[in-house]
Parts: sequence; structure tokens; C-alpha cells
Amino acid sequence: MGKIAFIFPGQGSQVVGMGKQLADEHSQVKAYFDRADEVLTDDLSNVIFNGPQETLTKTVNAQPALLTTSIAILERMKELSIQPDYVAGHSLGEYTALVAGGALSFEDGVYAVRQRGLFMEEAVPSGKGAMSAILGLDREPLKAITDKVTEEGHSVQLANLNCPGQIVISGTKEGVQVAGERAKEAGAKRVIPLEVSGPFHSSLMKPASEQLHSVLQKLDWKNASVPVIANVNAEPVQEKDELIRLLVEQLYSPVLWEDSVQTMLDLGVDTFIEIGSGKVLSGLVKKVNRRVKTYSVQDEESFQQLAADFQ
Repeated sequence: MGKIAFIFPGQGSQVVGMGKQLADEHSQVKAYFDRADEVLTDDLSNVIFNGPQETLTKTVNAQPALLTTSIAILERMKELSIQPDYVAGHSLGEYTALVAGGALSFEDGVYAVRQRGLFMEEAVPSGKGAMSAILGLDREPLKAITDKVTEEGHSVQLANLNCPGQIVISGTKEGVQVAGERAKEAGAKRVIPLEVSGPFHSSLMKPASEQLHSVLQKLDWKNASVPVIANVNAEPVQEKDELIRLLVEQLYSPVLWEDSVQTMLDLGVDTFIEIGSGKVLSGLVKKVNRRVKTYSVQDEESFQQLAADFQ
């Protein structure tokens, strides 16, 4: 076997009941949900386990909920003694990767992403920003379109470069609409508006990034014990000051997920273990390279499947 990467899902993967089965059966898993409630002084675990979905999906809840669920499931995995060579996460998931990689405590991670969610929701008035997934158009022609639309006065840019043929754009409502129309004219197969509360990973998030920087600087950081593949540059990073700088930039920069997967492949990773709700990242990895092994650990059944291969 080659090298192993742990990967962690981002916002959009949240579902009511995630992690509940493992928390009900394993006290060490439930302990993380309890600690999240204590750190945030609210009943987040009840929202995670019982919903409603619209409350869980709010950015301020979804972000700490996903981090908590992934780290709680990671605790269940400890009995397998699998050591990752690299960790990575999609957008919000990068914070989970930092906790898993030893750069940040779980408590600081939960606090940081709750604040991040607040700042992101406050950065742009509701209804003013938008995001759309563009399917079937390469990044260069799509970037030319978003640059042109922005020059014309409607801010829009590439936000998530997820896998070949799947790119998300983000910006003002008008900018995203115009860019989507032009992408179709340029040959895009589909343009799918996303249900999001703001224009994430666009320049409109710069005010939120300044607030986030002040919060991150006050946390107790360590150099990561496992290299973190950063969203902003798709490079392995361990030094704490660099990790902070890249997290601030991440808020208004594209998530280079396809590039991050390619970096890990180039570094010798042939096994990707997605830890947390859903299988989105496993699917994206397979679209970059079909030959690699992927696992998605989210409940006891999927844990046992992983255990059967690693014990």
C-alpha cells in the first residue's frame, strides 16, 4: 500500500442524524458532541441528531456540526491505528483537517468555525450574493468569462475547482447569473444555482476575512504534526503562521480541490479515507483518478468495512 490521506467534507454535506448511531453506541464518540455543546454554550448536538434540517443547514450551525461529527468519527477510528501521511478538507473541512493534524485543539476548532460562519453570514446582505455549479466547461474559458463579467461591473469569480468539469462560481447575484448564461453559450452542459446563504470564496468575503484573522490569531496554534494540503495553493503546509495566513485567504480565494487531490496523488497517496457525513469528496477524488482506493466512514457499517481492510 502507498500513502494514506484523511479527507474531511465541507458545508453542504450536513444531514440530520449524522454521527448519531456512533454516538449512541460509543461514549468516546458522544463526548465530542457534548464538548461542542459546552464550547458553544448551546444545544448543537440536538440540532445535529434531531434537526430540523433548515436549522442545521444555517452556516453558523452547519460548520461546527460538520467539524464535530468528523472529529467524533475520527475518535472511533483510533482503535485501527491508521496514521495518515496527509490530511485535507474542502473549505470548512480544512479546519477539521487542522484539528486532525494536531495544529488546533478540537475546542478551538469548533469555536473558530462558529465565528467563521457568523462572519460569512454577516459579510453580504441576504439575497445579494449567489453561487452556481458549472458543469462541463474547463477552468480557463470559465475564468475568462468571470473576469470579463467582473470588468463589466458585476463581481464574480471561480470559487470551487472540484474536479474535471465541475467548477462553482461565486459573486453578486447579477454577476453569477450573467456568467452562468455566458458559460452555457460557451458550451457548459449545465448551470445549477446552489442553495447557499452567501457568495463564499469570492472577493465579497474580504470583510469577513479581516474579522476571522483577529479570531484566529488569538487561538493556541501548533505546527501541524501531519502535513495539511491547503485549499488556497494545493501545497502541503505544517508551519502555524502559514496555516493561519492561508485560512484567512481561503475565505475569499478559490478552493483548489482538484489540484489538492492531484498534489496528494503526486506525493504517493493511493488511499483516501473520507471521514464524516456523506461521500461527496470520495466521488470527486474518483473523478480525478479512478484507480485510487477510497473509503467513506460515517457510521458503524462503513467503519467495519474500513476495519476489515486495515486490521
